[in-house]
Amino acid sequence: MRIIATTFSLLLCFQLFANASQTKEVRKTINLNGRWEIAESKTPGLPSMYTNYIVVPGLIDMAEIAFDSVGVKCSRRNFYNYHRTFNLPQNIPAKALLKIHKASYGTRVFLNGYEVGYNPFCFTPTLFDIREFLKPGQSNDITVQIGAYLDNIPDTIPNGRDFEKIKYIAGIYDNVEIILSGYPFVNNIQIAPDIKQQQIRIQAEIESDKDVPDFTLDYNVSEYKSAKKVGQGFSPVTPLKKGINMLDFTVTIKNCKLWSPESPFLYNLSISTGSDSKTERFGMRSFRFDKDTKKAYLNDKPYAMLGTNVCIHRFFEDSCRNALPWDKKWVKKLHYMFKDMNWNSIRYCIGFPPEAWYEIADETGFLIQDEYPLWFAFTPFKFTESAFATEYTRWMRERWNHPCVVIWDAQNETTTLLTGQALTKVRGLDLSNRPWDNGFAAPESDTDCIESHPYLFMQYHQLDKHKAEPEQGFMKEFFDTIRMPDNDPNQWTPLKQGRYENPIIINEYDWLWINRDGTPTTLTDGVYKTLFQLDSLSEKQLRITHAKNIGVLTEYWRCHRAAAGILHFCGLGYSRSNNPRGQTSDDFVNIRKLEYDPYFFSLLRNKFAPLCIMIDKWDKTYSRGELTVPLYIINDLPEKWEGELKLTLRNGKNQIQQYVAKVKLEPSGQTIQEFKIIINEKFNNQDEYEMISELVFKNEKITSSRKFRLQ
Repeated sequence: MRIIATTFSLLLCFQLFANASQTKEVRKTINLNGRWEIAESKTPGLPSMYTNYIVVPGLIDMAEIAFDSVGVKCSRRNFYNYHRTFNLPQNIPAKALLKIHKASYGTRVFLNGYEVGYNPFCFTPTLFDIREFLKPGQSNDITVQIGAYLDNIPDTIPNGRDFEKIKYIAGIYDNVEIILSGYPFVNNIQIAPDIKQQQIRIQAEIESDKDVPDFTLDYNVSEYKSAKKVGQGFSPVTPLKKGINMLDFTVTIKNCKLWSPESPFLYNLSISTGSDSKTERFGMRSFRFDKDTKKAYLNDKPYAMLGTNVCIHRFFEDSCRNALPWDKKWVKKLHYMFKDMNWNSIRYCIGFPPEAWYEIADETGFLIQDEYPLWFAFTPFKFTESAFATEYTRWMRERWNHPCVVIWDAQNETTTLLTGQALTKVRGLDLSNRPWDNGFAAPESDTDCIESHPYLFMQYHQLDKHKAEPEQGFMKEFFDTIRMPDNDPNQWTPLKQGRYENPIIINEYDWLWINRDGTPTTLTDGVYKTLFQLDSLSEKQLRITHAKNIGVLTEYWRCHRAAAGILHFCGLGYSRSNNPRGQTSDDFVNIRKLEYDPYFFSLLRNKFAPLCIMIDKWDKTYSRGELTVPLYIINDLPEKWEGELKLTLRNGKNQIQQYVAKVKLEPSGQTIQEFKIIINEKFNNQDEYEMISELVFKNEKITSSRKFRLQ
């Protein structure tokens, strides 16, 4: 028996050595990005000639000779046809795959005169096996035909309709490539980090053209930046069957470094079958919501999600967009500008950006709530559970190795059973068990989050249904009684008894938008007219009013600790101050140079600092005498903080009174400090006064203020 065992061990070692000797970069990728010919057409047949050019990736409005009526329904055209040629080596390996990462609306591919296939989906890749259509050692001819408008795809397929958009600009808006390799072929890799055990679970989907009795994968793990190897070896020996095989094994990474927004450390995993190889980047991190504490936990520690939204498909129609979404330097600078706002989270809202954005979020360090582009609010649609489940699966397979992606978001503000049924069907595919957000529909797990959009100023926006401001002001109306975040599933799909007790993310909340030129939007005309006397405000005063009041909302929702995340809306969108005017806007004044509204930047970044204060007094007037002023102070740092808290009363630049207290805060802690102030004879009825609370964090003043007069 010993002889047999020894012989088997020698044979196994020989097999592993043989596999190792074949480990090399055998996969070849042909990048088809760049200049293509393009022509429009009415019928599905290919055009007879091309007289225009366009760059891929991009959108149709980037053609060298402008097409008219782009982004709107046009009776003259139904399709755009992208065309180019490419050369191939004489010897083509057994596997040849075309991957169009994202294109809309509907993608049909022709290769060397043959129709390869059709993909109706707009937000996940088109993947076709093209081996049989290729010409080895020759020039090959490819045409990619896409629908010209969103109704060119079947009405059972999600199309990304958005009530704020006026154009739906078609295009191949992500990378195009051909992958050449041999069998066994690596279709997909999923990497699930386990930070407690300091290991990763690897699920490798391997496609084989024949049965292989004894098979192993060669793998190595290295640090992304330094390329230092931290693990290598072979998967367990397993038989491969002809077709799709799933290999499942773990790899230990001793003394692994964790990924977080503060330290976005990345690794590479490379695997090889001997005939194909594939590398995936990943980070060692865990993320979850806790149903009892209602908090988010990053790497098993409470973590406050603070951030913004990116509405990339709205930005696609912005007049200043040009090629910016595909300029990696610009995209990286955008994310660092978000960092400057003290933001650590982004909701990629109502649509997915190009894949490079996720790579940049991995590298710069952001938690991404990745939202599928469905927003039908309370209107019916014909999309099916099957279509959602198919798309959700394709979406997850593309993104599940990105450490930045921490929440799958099934839809926005929509009430339907279908998305919940679809996500329940597919959620088990994700080995990292990320939580889901299901819009305004019911959550499907008590560890999923629910989204809340408490737009308190919304009630003042309709000029034709004028609502007067209360005598003591809108702040007292909004905040005098502690409120829970609302405009969420509890309102739109309520339980028969009780309420959903899921952790909450407030990922939209202000309703105070102004355009980049400093004018209100269609949704904020009434707010600024009714509450802030727009006719008497200069542009500077309007910008300050906008920033200060978003600041008050931010400190309120943060300091009451009712939500696991607070995400401003929105960091990037469109801006339309001319007809047809827009409903929302981002807060830049120059989008190409990424220059913020200066008042927004200076006032709002303060409210997203790790320490935050809120003066919990909301009246417009007070009487003389003693007044108790509660101050909420929170600490979102992972360590204790202690320091000095001040409350100052001012009349213009003149200090009248000041109160000081020592404050200690536990990690992720909250406290309430009360000051008793005296409004005495120094105050007069003609002047306006201001309470200003402040503490100092890393040489920066963190403040909260309230203005008042005497009754």
